[in-house]
Amino acid sequence: MKDSILLHELISRSAERNDSAIALSYGKEALSYGELQQAVTQFSSGLINLGLARGERVAIYLEKRFETVIASFGAPAAGGVFVPLNPLLKPEQVGYILRDCNVRVLVTSPERLALLQETLPECHDLRHLVILDSSTQIPSISGLNIVRWRDLLNAPLATGHRVIDTDMLGILYTSGSTGKPKGVVLSHRNMVSGAKSVSSYLENNAEDTLLAALPLSFDAGFSQLTTAFHVGARVVLLNYLLPRDVLKAIEREKVTGLTAVPPLYIQLTQLQWPASVTEHLRYFANTGGRMPRETLEALRRHLPKSNPFLMYGLTEAFRSTFLPPEEVDRRPDSIGKAIPNAEILVLREDGTPCAPNEPGELVHRGALVGMGYWNDVEKTAERYKPLPIHAPGREAGLVLPEIAVFSGDTVRQDDDGFLYFIGRRDEMMKTSGYRVSPTEVEEILYATKMVGECVAFGIDDDRLGQAIQVIVTPPLDRKLDVAALQAECRTRMPAYMIPAGIDVREGPLPRNPNGKIDRKTLSTAWIEQKNQ
Repeated sequence: MKDSILLHELISRSAERNDSAIALSYGKEALSYGELQQAVTQFSSGLINLGLARGERVAIYLEKRFETVIASFGAPAAGGVFVPLNPLLKPEQVGYILRDCNVRVLVTSPERLALLQETLPECHDLRHLVILDSSTQIPSISGLNIVRWRDLLNAPLATGHRVIDTDMLGILYTSGSTGKPKGVVLSHRNMVSGAKSVSSYLENNAEDTLLAALPLSFDAGFSQLTTAFHVGARVVLLNYLLPRDVLKAIEREKVTGLTAVPPLYIQLTQLQWPASVTEHLRYFANTGGRMPRETLEALRRHLPKSNPFLMYGLTEAFRSTFLPPEEVDRRPDSIGKAIPNAEILVLREDGTPCAPNEPGELVHRGALVGMGYWNDVEKTAERYKPLPIHAPGREAGLVLPEIAVFSGDTVRQDDDGFLYFIGRRDEMMKTSGYRVSPTEVEEILYATKMVGECVAFGIDDDRLGQAIQVIVTPPLDRKLDVAALQAECRTRMPAYMIPAGIDVREGPLPRNPNGKIDRKTLSTAWIEQKNQ
């Protein structure tokens, strides 16, 4: 049997094994592996007929549906690079990403296109819009070729560009510490190796049904597709409004594997679980932050026959560690050990290994290490660094450097080799499973022109992981209408980014020696005052 080397081969290899097996379910509809493989080939051909060059970017701005998956695998099959956009993003954020990575083709729906009409003319590299089939009248946009989905798939068959496993595959955007999203560039090798690694320890098989509850723009969300397709399993696509919708889908579809973020698990534990679920839900896994122990215990009460997998990862290297279910009772606070085909090091600032229980930086080496940040030399140099020669796995005689991901997270490793998360070095906030930059929130607040100065920071929250708190000052010689500012935030921000609290102060806010607003002092004082 041929092994998968490129992303789209995960589908074609499973189709070769059993083309009638169901690959995707969405509502009452289903796609077999044979049908999915054919659609991916047709989409790839359509892009080649549009003139897509090797390595050009194809953005996908859709909710979870068959077309989203077909485009995500079809773009790399053509030799292009797919850029999945979180459907929660606002037009301004979508426009930034389209410009940042010079997107050539955008796949979206008529409804979403209507939101982007003022944004797209500013995206100077964009040439083609692929619009999902609909009876809706599509407006013309100057300079853009508009193609209906069905017409693209009916284009003559064409061979994609030659691609190898170290070529770019996708760019996944994650919030950056300077406020603008960072595009993490991943190769075919990164994603295919990740699929093989994760599916091995989760013991995925062709009889599995995985629920895609996370956004496909998340590495962990997209991983539900890759791990399932590697073994020929079925994926249920779900765009849920309420946690109850997730629980109903688990029961209705007889889901065997669920991966979600802690905030969703917290909400799910507050619901009444059908007794039948534990009979078919073989495992549940967390990502996007530490699972509160109370939540883990509640889930295990609901699911006494299901295996818990506690995991740690970062988009820059996909997945790094997991805690085997048999260790959960002994070490519920641990993030486990390295996943298969990865090595996790705990290093001091000078690059030497830390002693047991000595705090140090988590460093990830191996096939899952990404290709850096798109078009950002400075940020890439901060996170993707040559592994020190005296680090484990490196020898002085090796002349070429090995690039590893330096996570910026502080961890410790016990005497048995299990890792424990201590904290983040940067100021990123982790809320509802999303990494949010304080500066990104602040920039949007400033854009409202309703505040004088502002600072954003995260505070611990049992439900969200962290809640976003902001301190603002009124504009000069004007009053600040908090209700109006909150309404404006709801208009401009994705739901997960909206501040949970707005504290109004008289300005100016304190500065640090560099003249910047002192976020650390403000956040520390705010938390201390709250705890008094």
